[in-house]
Amino acid sequence: MSPSPAVVVVGSLMQDLTLRCAEFPLAGQTVVGRLSTGQGGKGSNQAIACGRLGVRTAFVGAAGEDAFAREVEGFYRAEKTLCRLARKPKHSTGTAVIVLNAAGQNQIVIEPGANARLAVRDVPLAWLAGAKVVMTQLESNPATTAHVLRYARRHGAITVLNPAPMRGDLDPGLLRAVDVLIPNESEFAALVRLKPGTRGRGLGEADLAGFDGEAMHGLCRRIGVPTVIITLGARGCLVSEPGVWTLVSARRVSRVVDTTGAGDAFCGGFAAGLVRTGRVVDAAKFGTAVAALSITKPGAAFAMPTKREIDRFLRRAK
Repeated sequence: MSPSPAVVVVGSLMQDLTLRCAEFPLAGQTVVGRLSTGQGGKGSNQAIACGRLGVRTAFVGAAGEDAFAREVEGFYRAEKTLCRLARKPKHSTGTAVIVLNAAGQNQIVIEPGANARLAVRDVPLAWLAGAKVVMTQLESNPATTAHVLRYARRHGAITVLNPAPMRGDLDPGLLRAVDVLIPNESEFAALVRLKPGTRGRGLGEADLAGFDGEAMHGLCRRIGVPTVIITLGARGCLVSEPGVWTLVSARRVSRVVDTTGAGDAFCGGFAAGLVRTGRVVDAAKFGTAVAALSITKPGAAFAMPTKREIDRFLRRAK
């Protein structure tokens, strides 16, 4: 019998349609770009990132009965990463339209499609019960996400939530089933506003720029999740644990090609690092390196670095 996956990622799968252009169009403006297609979705990206780093990983998601779903299954077989796709014949595979400018910045619009129909019965409970880390996001069915986090935590897994994309209907009670929360700055500001008693009702992403590490740590402690890791883009990330906080600097790269999957690369790298070391800050440092290397390539899932690539990158950085 094959061993249970160490990391299980339950979440979204997308068909990426990427348009590359020199500058983002203004309202009412038309610009010329180049179209490319690829595989993405926050859940799938995170699973591929983790699996490529040598950690036994499984992805659970939903897709339509279409050519893209069959392509994804072939991709996962080639990656030697476990994949369970629940087919939803009445719905198409989710789609993301990504506009990418010359600086590597992106704007993304998604249509969830089959992702919104991922059901509790579609998730192998034995995988959740045997995993060390179970990771979810907010890009698929929220009821299934909540069930996965609660079931996994009851069975001893470390539960990780990447609250992206942030949803207006997020139930704050979901956070009680989360061990590690990984928001970016805008998601973090929204979570602070959502949580009763945090005195952050009017807090916005721009306001966080004026906060030092101690102040950010104080806000993290009010959310009620044991570990909060705020990703800060080119500044790295802030790790807040009970009684202590750590600022982890970003890794430098010579050229930025595409930042589309950077947050997912960090999450997948963090999960792999947590399995390898068991230490949150070390896992966050590893995640920043994985994210840095991912933005030197185009695409989302295809840009996730391999174990060999990240080991070489880390050796050069010493």
